Amino acid sequence: DEGYIADVREGDDTEGKKTLTIVLKYGRDRASAIDGVRRVSRPGRRVYVRHDRIPSPFSGLGISILSTSRGVMSDRDARRLKLGGELLCEVW
Repeated sequence: DEGYIADVREGDDTEGKKTLTIVLKYGRDRASAIDGVRRVSRPGRRVYVRHDRIPSPFSGLGISILSTSRGVMSDRDARRLKLGGELLCEVW
């Protein structure tokens, strides 16, 4: 939904296990759509935020990804639904 992923494919590997292949989006000059990723929550330090305190990386140019009671979603969707949750990472 945010424009960072070009395609998602399901398949099987050589051992018959299911795999998920995610194809990232690139620009005309072969530059990646993702410039950086910062992991926020870690196993030793979980970070939880309320819907009105969800950060906007790079003044809204990036997104925050949250795990909420309604599933994993972006910061914009969580604010719209007024849901807080665990702040997983920031992508810009």
